[in-house]
Formats: sequence, C-alpha cells, structure tokens
Amino acid sequence: MSATLTAEFMTEVSQANRRLISDFEQGRAPGDFHHADHMRVAFAYVSELPVLEAIAQFSAALKRFAISKGKPNLYHETITWAYLFLIGERIARAGETQSWEEFAKGNHDLLVWKSGIVERYYSKPTLESDLARRRFVLPDRG
Repeated sequence: MSATLTAEFMTEVSQANRRLISDFEQGRAPGDFHHADHMRVAFAYVSELPVLEAIAQFSAALKRFAISKGKPNLYHETITWAYLFLIGERIARAGETQSWEEFAKGNHDLLVWKSGIVERYYSKPTLESDLARRRFVLPDRG
C-alpha cells in the first residue's frame, strides 16, 4: 500500500473513531453494547487521545451512558481503566495505527468477557469489592 493510500485510509479510520466517540457521548452506543462493543468504543478513545485523556473522557461518557439507561451501578472503574490501559499498551506494541478490525483480529483476548484477561491480573474478591468499583485499584495478581 502506498504512503498516500495509507494516510487516506488512516484518515478514514480516525474519522470513524471520532464519529463513534461523538455518538457515544450523545448516548448512542453500537450494537447491544455488550463487552465487544465496549471494547470498540474504548479502542476509538485510546486511538484518538492520549491514554489519560481517553480514560477520563471514556469513563465520564460511560457513567453518563449507564445513568441514561437506568443502570448507574454497572460502571466499574477498575475494570474500565484496566481495559483502557491494556488497549493502549497493545496499540503501542503494534507500533502502527490500526483499524478496529485489525486490532480486534490481533487481540481477541481483549474481547472475551467471562473469564477474560482482567481476571489474570485481579482476584475475584478484588473485582467484586466496592472500592474497585468506585476507584481504580492496582492488580493483585501476577
């Protein structure tokens, strides 16, 4: 692929990410907003913003979204931040900008919810704690 095509493709990818972010911040989520849909939106934020800004903006939008759906207690800060950090690391390790489809194909473990990657880093009691739900806590597993 030529450099021009690559630049054009990445501009399209960035525009799609920004539309998804805008839609999400207006209360519209993709699909039924299951785990893989959460990861798609999180990927858009981390692709378009520095990771700390992505965490702040995605977390705020996710809280608003949960409240708008009448489920304010579903937001879990530790799980949210852990996935955002993992996505950010994976993007950095890839060393290049990727579309969501490319990223998802190469990082299937991030799309698994039940017994997913976060459980590799956190014990069940930690994830079930009120503290972990309200505040980001560091992993307690190797």
